[in-house]
Amino acid sequence: MDGNRAEDGIDLRYRFGYEQGYDSPMIATLLDDRPCSVLEMLIALAIRCEEHIMDDPDIGNRTGQWFWNMIINLGLGSMDDTKFDENYVKDVISRFLYRKYKRNGEGGLFTVEHCKSDLRTVEIWYQMCWYLDEVLENGRR
Repeated sequence: MDGNRAEDGIDLRYRFGYEQGYDSPMIATLLDDRPCSVLEMLIALAIRCEEHIMDDPDIGNRTGQWFWNMIINLGLGSMDDTKFDENYVKDVISRFLYRKYKRNGEGGLFTVEHCKSDLRTVEIWYQMCWYLDEVLENGRR
């Protein structure tokens, strides 16, 4: 359902490669041999959120904010090098990938309190848009 988000993650590899001065064939040789990781998808989604929807020069770049909101919503906000539980992280990522979070998205990337749809059946892009609508409607940025 979220092939576009995976493609965004793959495109992130090319963006990184171009910024580092690599050409397309070299990037493809070095980086195209595996599927998009969850981390790549999250970073690419945060970038797309900021650059394509929420860009506001008066506020500044909030890519990091969008990324960390997703990490916190997943329940991974407390994970760091000193407090890392690999089994817990695997369970959280599995819950996300198999859409075992709550109907309103709690436990996934985006919680939308007043959503009429079951977010487990909706593409991540729409989840994000509804989340941003709710954030803006409530005056939170």
